[in-house]
Amino acid sequence: MVYLAEFIGTAILTLLGCGVVAGVSLARSKALNGGWIVVTLGWGMAVAMAVYVVGTTSGAHINPAVTLGLAGIGDFEWALVPGYIAAQVAGGFVGAVLVYLVYLPHWEHTEDQATKLGVFSTAPAVRKPLLNMVTEIIGTALLLLGILGIGANADAVSSDGGVQLSDLFANGLAPLMVGLLVLAIGLSLGGPTGYAINPARDLGPRIAHALLPIAGKGPSDWGYSWVPIVGPLIGGVIGAWIWKLTGFGG
Repeated sequence: MVYLAEFIGTAILTLLGCGVVAGVSLARSKALNGGWIVVTLGWGMAVAMAVYVVGTTSGAHINPAVTLGLAGIGDFEWALVPGYIAAQVAGGFVGAVLVYLVYLPHWEHTEDQATKLGVFSTAPAVRKPLLNMVTEIIGTALLLLGILGIGANADAVSSDGGVQLSDLFANGLAPLMVGLLVLAIGLSLGGPTGYAINPARDLGPRIAHALLPIAGKGPSDWGYSWVPIVGPLIGGVIGAWIWKLTGFGG
């Protein structure tokens, strides 16, 4: 059941998140040229809705960086990590396929190939892979610190002293705060890379872009794809360990 929850949660995340990007960028969309604030708000609310739906079942990691970070500090079982990550990537793929179907009439009217790819996956504003990775590391480390902080402030502490994401839901505002955290990261740190901060959010939809019969699509830019995978995974572990070593959670 927890794997199904992670699958559905990540599908909701990418359906709403990639959906807002499609809305502001694809030709003849009523939301065309909505701008970066609309995109970041859409992603933030996408996270919040996904967390509300599946949080009490799986903890709503919906992000391999969160799963790996929590496992790295002993707050999540390593045995569950492969299944969680597989479910998250699969959910990201399915959510992106649904976005493709929702905007099916718009692909042929959109000429720019990069715009079409941008609906599915991230790309840097200035292509400097190592520096782009640093951006993703910092953003994802902040994501983990914020998530763990929100959990601590909701008095979500387990009997062994470890913060559990599933306990966030004792406070009904916590999922909304996680969404606002993602909004804040996007507004402040998202400009350089589009702030993947989630390997499943980028890899699943990128695979969908590669496989779907999108009218006039170009390459899926696999040469850059490692950045939004490696960067967030490193950042997730760093953020979780900063939390652990500083003892902020008590």
